[in-house]
Amino acid sequence: MFSLFRENVLIALDSIRTQLLRTILTIVIIGIGIWALVGILSAVKAIENTISNDFASMGANTFNIQRYEFTVQRNGGERKKVNPIISYTDVRAFIDNYEFPFTKTSVSFVGTASAEVKFENEKTDPEVQVYGINENYLDNTGSKLGEGRNFTVFDIENNNKVCILGSDFMKSLFKNDDPINKTISIRGVKFKVVGVLESKGSTFGNNQDLKVLIPIQVARSIFTQPNINYSISVMVEDKEMMQGAQDVAIVTFRNVRKLTPVEENNFGIERSDDLINRIGMITGYLEVAAWIISIITILGSSIALMNIMLVSVTERTREIGVRKALGAKRSTISMQFFIETIVIGQFGSILGIILGILTGFGFASVLGFEFTLPWSAMIWATIITFLVAVIAGSYPATKAAGLDPIESLRYE
Repeated sequence: MFSLFRENVLIALDSIRTQLLRTILTIVIIGIGIWALVGILSAVKAIENTISNDFASMGANTFNIQRYEFTVQRNGGERKKVNPIISYTDVRAFIDNYEFPFTKTSVSFVGTASAEVKFENEKTDPEVQVYGINENYLDNTGSKLGEGRNFTVFDIENNNKVCILGSDFMKSLFKNDDPINKTISIRGVKFKVVGVLESKGSTFGNNQDLKVLIPIQVARSIFTQPNINYSISVMVEDKEMMQGAQDVAIVTFRNVRKLTPVEENNFGIERSDDLINRIGMITGYLEVAAWIISIITILGSSIALMNIMLVSVTERTREIGVRKALGAKRSTISMQFFIETIVIGQFGSILGIILGILTGFGFASVLGFEFTLPWSAMIWATIITFLVAVIAGSYPATKAAGLDPIESLRYE
């Protein structure tokens, strides 16, 4: 049984070699369909992994008060509503009035995204982000310390000139040195390094590791540009209390903004798990699009595969007659053509999977995303091409098996 199967595989490979151009074109057509499926799903998976990890690091028990909702709707030609910035006055009023048990409130703002940091005779390029934060920022954003300590309430309230560095400074200013307790300079102000963050990589080209965190009041004295927009983040210890904490926060901030009961919120509120769900929905649409594109392409490739096998049957009519005259059974002839279509299909599958993985890896590398092998897409690609080969090869195999040996021997 095995020897017969091996013989059929060898005959199939020999037949493929004799009609190489048509076979290559069919393999390429099948490969394009699988490439579309595996490539798009690889890219989607890379996006989903990176963004979900970034938002998951905020913690499922966190919500943010921000200037706008995550999505701002445009109705017809109307201009979108312009919400006021979240000012420091709003922040102070919210912290003083928000009372909900077992919560931590984080406040932060971006002082600049183009700071130059100096240490002794060394300095960085002017591309360092400087954040003003309070003592709860690291916990609420899921940031972890690689070494050193977090800011204390004492640091924040007494405007201590201390800072926490991103991990990229270990590759530049402090390549051969321990930064803890060293002194750096930002815009002429000296800060003592008390901690270094673990690496978080980059998202959409934004380097998360090239930043400096300093106490919020110190940051306000250095970065005095008008209309600074602050970020407020609230973490709840118990997820069951999340909705209650969020409702109280909305009421508190409405009071801070002096809104009447009939006025809409002029601010946004967003939970980290809502963002993850929304991202999952978007990537779900992309996955559906990938399946539709690949199915249409594979449908075309199945027709091409059936045509090449029908041509093969016609060209090898005399060979089939000889084999039948020598005692070959219908099932043997049929199996030969089945194996041939399956071999061509799997070659197309392998080509498409390789191209898809390379596309996904290239996409992830260029944008700095986290790439993982799309195992489910690869498995489905193999199954789909096998089924396509079986369906496309059924009619040619049946036609070949049903040929009359006498008529076949007389065929020229």
